[in-house]
Amino acid sequence: MSSHAYLEHGLTIFQTRMNETEGSKSPAASLDSPPFITLSREACAGATTLGQLLLPMLEKDFGLENQSWMFLDKNLLNYALSTHRLPEHLASVLPEDRVSEIKGIIGELVGLHPPLWQLEQQVAETIKQLARSGRVIFVGRAAHLLTWSLPGGFHVRLVASRETRILRMMDLQHCSRDAALEAIEATDLARRRYVKTNFGSDIDDPHTYDLVINTDRLSPEAVAGLVRDGLLRRHPAR
Repeated sequence: MSSHAYLEHGLTIFQTRMNETEGSKSPAASLDSPPFITLSREACAGATTLGQLLLPMLEKDFGLENQSWMFLDKNLLNYALSTHRLPEHLASVLPEDRVSEIKGIIGELVGLHPPLWQLEQQVAETIKQLARSGRVIFVGRAAHLLTWSLPGGFHVRLVASRETRILRMMDLQHCSRDAALEAIEATDLARRRYVKTNFGSDIDDPHTYDLVINTDRLSPEAVAGLVRDGLLRRHPAR
């Protein structure tokens, strides 16, 4: 599926960002950069629970007196917009999916928002700036691709079987099985399309992660322990 014409300029910028990784050092080559984690996830694979469990663990191993760990999940986009002094309502035009070309153009022409490629660029720059400062857990928005060249990162993908995720969605949303399945499929498709459209990458490609975890038969605490241990091996606490 091809990208919208009016986003081409922004996608060129994203591609330039990706090309920066070609001449960069291996993520394991430097232990001096502050640590951070990116979490990519299938719908209802457990990213929010994992992030909440990781915070106290990482504070103990990597925390600094004046710099606590941050967990940016659903609030990541709002945080990025506020960093650029942009109103939070613009989050509605920046889902992890493609906004329709007509909706995007109309919004720009009538002054509802800046060009979408410009907004995406600002969000991406905020993610990279936060990653450079370290001690952040990012969820979604292809943060693993944006920050791959930064040596402090540890990049995780969470997956689970469809059946497990349906049951979790039913419990979370108090909805029927059919509604849960529809929500999961729509969310997964949106995230897959976002990564493909903006980065030309497959969100399911295991080569773009340091660790892929199936959360079907592991407790949230066990998953958190795996991620913590992986980060410690990549970036020993001092």
